[in-house]
Amino acid sequence: MRRLRAAMITAVLGATAIVAPVVLAPAASAHGWVTSPPSRQDNCATGAVSFDCGTLKYEPQSVEAPHGGTTCSGGSAYAILDDNSKPWPRTTVGSSVKIQWKLTANHATSTWEYFVDGKLHQTYDQGGAQPPKDISHTLTNLPAGNHTILARWNVADTVNSFYNCIDITVAGGGTTGGTTGGTTGGETGTTGGTTGGETGTTGGTTGGTPGTCTDAAWDTNAVYTGGTKVSLDGQVYEAKWWTKGEAPSAGAQWGPWKSLGAC
Repeated sequence: MRRLRAAMITAVLGATAIVAPVVLAPAASAHGWVTSPPSRQDNCATGAVSFDCGTLKYEPQSVEAPHGGTTCSGGSAYAILDDNSKPWPRTTVGSSVKIQWKLTANHATSTWEYFVDGKLHQTYDQGGAQPPKDISHTLTNLPAGNHTILARWNVADTVNSFYNCIDITVAGGGTTGGTTGGTTGGETGTTGGTTGGETGTTGGTTGGTPGTCTDAAWDTNAVYTGGTKVSLDGQVYEAKWWTKGEAPSAGAQWGPWKSLGAC
């Protein structure tokens, strides 16, 4: 009987030793990141980059470091985010853009800060409250051209923040067409002007007269979000939603583009 009792105790203790590590294993950390326009870590996670991001591709939500950082990594272990020599994908947007977050753990938050090329552009105050997991913010009055936005999510009840960099091209009036479209944008505008002049003379007031296009030329490799304007063959088009590689002039009424008329 004593031997049987000792054997049972040994079996129970052995089972406890096996089960205990599983029960006590800590849960994986989870936090959040910017998904639209895609942040650098989002592009790593979705395989949109042409290089290896290392373990970051599995942890886009975990770029966490102490408050006050001004780099894409915030000083975390994911230093690849700070390498501006990498061909990070760039999204074309308008002068206003909605920044969409995906929070896997919606920590109590003090503020959301957005820097454009290192300069604070806009701040959203959360007041220490817990945000929804699908929170988004709209940035306005973005300058034309190529820029990098640093989105900094400041947690209220820890010493850390979460860091995201978003590479964008802001399309619009002024010099945007030249910066974004390069030579192509200039050639498109000139062609539109010449053709439009001939059309106006022949058709009178019916067809109108396209002028020089100031909106960026449509690029088959660029990503466009809703509200972005582009020019193509002397015409201006506005994206209805996210699109890539679908020419505005080829779209029917159900396509991603709507025509705004001649430049």
